[in-house]
Amino acid sequence: MSNQTQIFGIDGPGSLLAVLASQRASSISSTSSSSEGISAAAVSTYVKLVFLGLILCVSLAGNLLVSLLVLQDRAFHKAPYFFLLDLCLADVIRSAACFPFVLVSVHNSSAWTYSAFSCKLVAFLAVLFCFHAAFMLFCVAVTRYLAIAHHRFYAKRMTVWTCAAIICMVWTLAIAMASPPVFDVGTYKFIQDEDQCIFEHRYLKTNDTLGFMLMLAVVVLATHGFYAKLLLFEYKHRKMKPVQLVPAISQNWTFHGPGATGQAAANWIAGFGRGPMPPTLLGIRQTLHNQQHRCLLGMEEVRSERRLGRMFYIITLLFLVLWAPYIVACFWRVFVKSCSIPHRYLSITVWMSFAQAGVNPIFCLLLNEDLRKVLRAHLPTYSRTRQHQQLHRHELFVFTIT
Repeated sequence: MSNQTQIFGIDGPGSLLAVLASQRASSISSTSSSSEGISAAAVSTYVKLVFLGLILCVSLAGNLLVSLLVLQDRAFHKAPYFFLLDLCLADVIRSAACFPFVLVSVHNSSAWTYSAFSCKLVAFLAVLFCFHAAFMLFCVAVTRYLAIAHHRFYAKRMTVWTCAAIICMVWTLAIAMASPPVFDVGTYKFIQDEDQCIFEHRYLKTNDTLGFMLMLAVVVLATHGFYAKLLLFEYKHRKMKPVQLVPAISQNWTFHGPGATGQAAANWIAGFGRGPMPPTLLGIRQTLHNQQHRCLLGMEEVRSERRLGRMFYIITLLFLVLWAPYIVACFWRVFVKSCSIPHRYLSITVWMSFAQAGVNPIFCLLLNEDLRKVLRAHLPTYSRTRQHQQLHRHELFVFTIT
């Protein structure tokens, strides 16, 4: 027993068995903890792949569907729908060019397996489409305000060429905002926590990220400022002003002016008037000619413009809601030195920014009745059912008459 004690450095065989049991328990616990970590990582990867794949499919199918509807129907060939078409096509390109690389990086355990140049190109496209959406939504907010508050100017100036100029200006500004990091002013690199190539946001004294983030925040806030101004305008003009009685002007008993009822002109036509033709009759031909080019809004046009404004505001609000958490995380990195953002929060914010490309066509179809009508007209089963219902109603009507 003394020899065994000297060899093992323990008091006896019982103590040896206790040491072996503790070692086995520790090895089992470490193995189980590592297996739980591996299973949690596998589940997280699976959820990311499924969610991003769903966003990719919905974005491609929905945006292409809305784009085809706008292109096919001539009723949509006007200013607000040209901007909607540009937004949809930009989301299609973003989904097809950027999201597959994110899927590959997630599948490879958050690793970039391509060249540094391809990473810089993908990051450039991601930043480009983000700023493009922000600038385009700002221009849409301005045009929505003009369409309601200054419709005469809007109807005269908002032509196809004006829309083309606005779209070109938006793309130019977006390229100008996304280009400096390409020429090493700032940094485009693969961020492992985000599973994507994007602008590396660091502390403001070591990187020039602050200017880009401030520009994005100012544009988003200005967009909502224009919608608030539009809402205030509609609130002030929610009721018509009372009629003000203005006395008519008389020239040789031919009354004219804002207060004239037209009775003097009727008397002149009947042969009871004397003197020159009343000014009311002089302006009839000119008024009839100008009715074809009128610039005033009717009630149905006001409702249509309001529905379009509501749809675009919902799209703008969704852009703010889905991008705001990621923008907050970026400002957090810029202003707080050596900060550590929780990985789960960062992953959720990144995937929310990806989801913005897929929700736009869904809400466009939900909020725009005209798009839904055109879509139902192109569905063969719905059109057949509609024709059958109309035929059945016609037969019922003929039967009741007979």
